Amino acid sequence: MVATAQKLVISGYYGFRNSGDEAVLQSILNALRKQSQAAGITIEPVVLSIDPEWTTSTYGVKSVHRMKLGEVRQAIAESAGLISGGGSLLQDVTSPKTIPYYLGVLKLAQWMGKPTFIYAQGIGPVNRKLFHPLIKSVFRKSAYVSVRDEQSRSLLESMGLSQNNIQVVPDPVMGLELPQRAESLGASTAGTAFGMKTVGISVRFWEESRHELNAIAEGLLKACAQTPLHLRFLPFHHPIDNEASRYVMRKLEKEAASLGGSVSIREDALHPQQMLREVAECDVLIGMRLHSLIYAAGRRVPLMGVSYDPKIDHFLERIHCRPVGSTGSLEADKVAAEVLLLLEQGEAWKQERESLIASLALEAEAPARRIVEYLRRKG
Repeated sequence: MVATAQKLVISGYYGFRNSGDEAVLQSILNALRKQSQAAGITIEPVVLSIDPEWTTSTYGVKSVHRMKLGEVRQAIAESAGLISGGGSLLQDVTSPKTIPYYLGVLKLAQWMGKPTFIYAQGIGPVNRKLFHPLIKSVFRKSAYVSVRDEQSRSLLESMGLSQNNIQVVPDPVMGLELPQRAESLGASTAGTAFGMKTVGISVRFWEESRHELNAIAEGLLKACAQTPLHLRFLPFHHPIDNEASRYVMRKLEKEAASLGGSVSIREDALHPQQMLREVAECDVLIGMRLHSLIYAAGRRVPLMGVSYDPKIDHFLERIHCRPVGSTGSLEADKVAAEVLLLLEQGEAWKQERESLIASLALEAEAPARRIVEYLRRKG
């Protein structure tokens, strides 16, 4: 007798073409598939997405529109529970509407009597205190709560939640692997940088003055002056990171070529595992986007992070690294020195962190394991 599949609704920032968040989804789907097979149960994910057709074609799972309440309600009604996460869903920096939306989806599931699971979320910053009791109320009624760093757990504790009910786990993307059949990702467009080391670059707009982007451009040119480099721009959030990448490229393209280097950009890596492979082919990565750094760590690529948000610092601390600087005070000389140092001492960087990164990758599946155990018991 074949067991009936249990549907699980997954709520997050999906379908927006943000490689980091799409990687979170891919990682959650992989972990749920692996853990459910090991437990002998069948899970059918249903993803809430801004672009359900794209999400379905990309991941091969059912998807409904995240802003169509009727579709969301029906998906939850037919499910065995709802996962909220991962990523930085509960923060009010980018918009005051973000927290009410994600809490609203969780609350809807709870009203309908469905178990809710908080999956490796990064909580905060939450500057509006009125949100604190709302988060506490919803999280206290959740069957399982996990966060991706100690700072998130501390923030939840300050809201009145018990530390014993909050598990700290790595970001799900730490467990993301490349498929064994590389051809399933399509052809790489990295090209050949004859004899040159490749520096991957993930940038975004942050400071209005563009100070950090100007410092990165100047620093990369200073590094190129010491040794010719292939500067490979990797936009993680389309299309805005493409624009930020091209801003930096215009600053350095001609001079890098005159120094014997080369500059390129990968703009069509929409599937997270395509971007993961791009990162894996770099010798060093400089990143502003959190998941560019997580990709690099997972593929053992020496990395340097530029801090613009506490989540960058929290992740770097976890892998025993420090930011090369913050967006408001980044120095070109430090960027150049760190790039050259990592190129020279890359193997030592990897060896020092190998066991740590391997353990984080293993731990990244803990939420999926706990959720599957819960469903198996209830089933």
